[in-house]
Amino acid sequence: MNRHVRRMTCIDDRVRTEDVLAAIATGLWRWDNASGTVTLDSEAARLLGLPVEPVALPEVAVRSRFHPVDWNEINGIVNLAVAEGTLAEARLRIMDEDGRVLRTVRSRSKPLENRGPDGRVDYELIGTIQEIAEAQPGTTAVHTPITGDWRRSREAFLLDAGRALAEARSTAEVLRVAASLSMPGFIPDGLAVFGVAGTRLSIIGHHGHDPGDESPFADMPLETDYPAAEVVRTGRVIYLPSPEDYKRRFPATWPLAQRFGRLSWAFLPLVVTGRTMGAWMAAFKHPVSFSPDERSVLTTVARMLAQALQRAGVAESERELTTGLQRSMMPQLGPEIPGMTIAARYVPTGGGLQVGGDWYDMIPLPSGRFALVIGDVQGHDVRAAGLMGQLRIAVRAYASEGHRPDAVLSRASRFLAGLCSAQDTGTDAEEDEFQSPRFATCLYVECDPQTGLLEVARAGHPDPAIRMTDGTVLMRPTAGGLPLGIVPDTDYPTTRFTLEPGETMMLCTDGLIETGGHDLDTGWARLRAILESETHDPESMEPRHLEELADLLVQAVHGPSSHHTTGPLADRREDDIAVVLLCREGAGRGCESPLLHPSRPARRTMLTVAQAEPERVAGVRRQIRELLHDWADPEQVDSAVLMVSEMVTNVLVHTDGDALLMAEAVGELGSRRLRLEVADASDELPHKRHPGEMASSGRGVLLLEMLADDWGVDPRGEGKSTWFELHERSKPDSDPLD
Repeated sequence: MNRHVRRMTCIDDRVRTEDVLAAIATGLWRWDNASGTVTLDSEAARLLGLPVEPVALPEVAVRSRFHPVDWNEINGIVNLAVAEGTLAEARLRIMDEDGRVLRTVRSRSKPLENRGPDGRVDYELIGTIQEIAEAQPGTTAVHTPITGDWRRSREAFLLDAGRALAEARSTAEVLRVAASLSMPGFIPDGLAVFGVAGTRLSIIGHHGHDPGDESPFADMPLETDYPAAEVVRTGRVIYLPSPEDYKRRFPATWPLAQRFGRLSWAFLPLVVTGRTMGAWMAAFKHPVSFSPDERSVLTTVARMLAQALQRAGVAESERELTTGLQRSMMPQLGPEIPGMTIAARYVPTGGGLQVGGDWYDMIPLPSGRFALVIGDVQGHDVRAAGLMGQLRIAVRAYASEGHRPDAVLSRASRFLAGLCSAQDTGTDAEEDEFQSPRFATCLYVECDPQTGLLEVARAGHPDPAIRMTDGTVLMRPTAGGLPLGIVPDTDYPTTRFTLEPGETMMLCTDGLIETGGHDLDTGWARLRAILESETHDPESMEPRHLEELADLLVQAVHGPSSHHTTGPLADRREDDIAVVLLCREGAGRGCESPLLHPSRPARRTMLTVAQAEPERVAGVRRQIRELLHDWADPEQVDSAVLMVSEMVTNVLVHTDGDALLMAEAVGELGSRRLRLEVADASDELPHKRHPGEMASSGRGVLLLEMLADDWGVDPRGEGKSTWFELHERSKPDSDPLD
């Protein structure tokens, strides 16, 4: 007995592990991902068609021995095994130098993760390669490169396919994704998606065919003896593993399919919410037996494909509707106007149908005049877009009838109030808890291009902004009334002022001002900075075109845009944006930047403060500060604001009329002269008084004497004009007591 044990021990010592594995046609290999080196023993080298000896080869040399499809899928199997800490199993086809399949092997290996000093993660594969018997023709196994844990490979594929199809935004993109799907173990070389148009089949898209190949199938009656037609009629799947099966079941249409040289076909219904919307064909140039696992993959892909096609169809219908709505609701500005340049932009919120309540319009009027309208109907939904379209048409109709700006807005307010009342009466409140009366803000400007005279009526809308000839930007206060539709009978006072040659007026909705967390004040400051700093291109020193300036204003809010943004955008803006720019061309130089010319034109502003609007005195103070934003001496600016506030207040307190303010700054920077006048209809001249310490008035003339470089009172035909002048100082004068 002991002698027998000693004999077996000697035999074990002489037999190596490699010899045992070679006896069962199994080789050892080691793949080092970090160095890109693959080490093979003698049997592994033989199985790969190499000389029978141990060898260490670069990864690229070993890769050339595997079928390219199998090699591409190895990475997914290995990564999954690394993540789960399991064995990586794969079935691989070995190719000879002429590209023929030598044999099929099964690889079973254990990935070992290595983390380098720089934090990089690599791995090694240590395992076996074993030759396996070839599958019989007609079965799927011979065409299944990855079968070690086929279920995990299938799940990974379905996750990737589902994500890719969910991200597709159009029918063409869905079809491209479907054509690129590499199914685990069997890859179709031809795909077709059939739709239904009435009682006939239609081709939505195809892959793996030449142009024109789809003609016989493009308008086929559903009664035709064709697999896709039967799938649509019955809603049941049809699998055809061989040409004999196809010819036996569909002899009438077999000649149509025969010319493509396929060996297996799968036709699956595309079903959404219980309705068959079409069929999907997957055709193979190699035999496929359609095992239960393969049928499960095909069925799942068909469901995902149907849902993706439905989503893409809905999205395309919405985009088509959006484009149609915008084309009808956002007209072009119209023909060119001599002496005037106009630019406009409209950008929707970025969600839903990409339309909302903002709009603009240009309306030709008699005698060569025209009207600019900009407005904002409450809301960003379809109802807001519908009301906007009706209101825009109504405003255009009232303006075309020849009504003045105040009458146009009064009639539009009654129209909107009646329209909302009629809609709300016919709506069940329980069906839409958000139904409520809608209102709209609007700014209506009638313009005479010959004189630059503007007549403005405003209904709760932001005031216009004026960029003066030297680049200074003022927010122009205008009289206004309530938004349209709140009170049917509302008066809208009209404000008149002149757009001087070279000046630009900006009209916009509150979306341009308040988007990004801004309020009216900070939003205006942002836009003013753009208008003042972007009057010319700093690199080329060429004047900016008005279109460029419109783009700059929109880009400051949400990034680049086109003239009318209709497609889906990456970001979702808070509100619609509409902006209109009107420039009165300067004498001989159009709407160029004044910064390119050495002589500074006069900077002027004019506005009226009515007796019924004392709160607008604060607007007067703000207007003077904006006019003198670059004045060298801040103390002079404070003095000017104090004096004009006193002068306007005196008119409102001591007369029965309105105060008309006119301000003009002329000259070169650092040596300008400011002249400011306040006119009223009273003939009573101001008197110098000596108020006590506790007096609340009587200091107006004293302030003028102390702060103005020059001042006076000029009688007029009706009333008077009180004025003062300030001469710009480079720096404040020193105190004489110092």
